[in-house]
Amino acid sequence: MIELIYAKKGSGKTKRLIDLANAELSTTKGDVVFIDDDKRYIYDVKHQIRFVDVTDYGIDSRDALYGLLCGMVAQNFDIESIYIDAFLKIIDGDPDSIIDYLEEIERLTEKHDFKAVISVSADPATAPAELVKYII
Repeated sequence: MIELIYAKKGSGKTKRLIDLANAELSTTKGDVVFIDDDKRYIYDVKHQIRFVDVTDYGIDSRDALYGLLCGMVAQNFDIESIYIDAFLKIIDGDPDSIIDYLEEIERLTEKHDFKAVISVSADPATAPAELVKYII
């Protein structure tokens, strides 16, 4: 399952993403992962959550991020949720170009039974119709 927090820059997407990840710890029996493009929020995410800064691993494209996700779920069958902040920045994409990519990630989530919650910095009023079903 994929969920998108889709809003303009400065609207509180990251805070919402962090709050969702932290709240999930009280309801999940599995592991939670938080992926970001820097370490700015490392102390806002509870220490039980695996915090991953993609710059530590040279993740700077769609293929690299997808490989990271595959590697995580291959290594740890207990991952229940993965939260990804700064998604468009990490993959150097735009909302119109991520539709197929999100569908690929969704297939991965279904096959390995985990949830991906992703923040997208863009105007929800201009969101592509194919993405609307994912917006929470």
